[in-house]
Amino acid sequence: MAYNEKLADKVREYIFQTYKNVVEKKMFGGLCFMVNEKMCVGVEAERLMVRLDPLKYEEAMEKEGAKPMDFTGKIMKGYVFVDIEALNTKKKLEYWLRLALEYNKIAKTSKKKSLKKK
Repeated sequence: MAYNEKLADKVREYIFQTYKNVVEKKMFGGLCFMVNEKMCVGVEAERLMVRLDPLKYEEAMEKEGAKPMDFTGKIMKGYVFVDIEALNTKKKLEYWLRLALEYNKIAKTSKKKSLKKK
């Protein structure tokens, strides 16, 4: 199992209560939830990836289980990994999902790669 299916089910249930434009994509060895064509949260085997407002990054890093996202070896402000052990209650998981969904409303979409003509 590349990602935690139980956690993915909980994320899916929460997001689909409110949002209709949701796409799940397998990427980075996990499952990413794209909301309104923007990366929102991701589920891996032992952690949750949360895209949040960079202005709330420092505050988020103070929370239990939060770690900087350094997927490429460079810390990416606005993205946080949360250890699965810190998501042991519905309230804790929903805190992170609300942060991601709140930022999703104002986040920019990633630029589409243009197809090069030969």
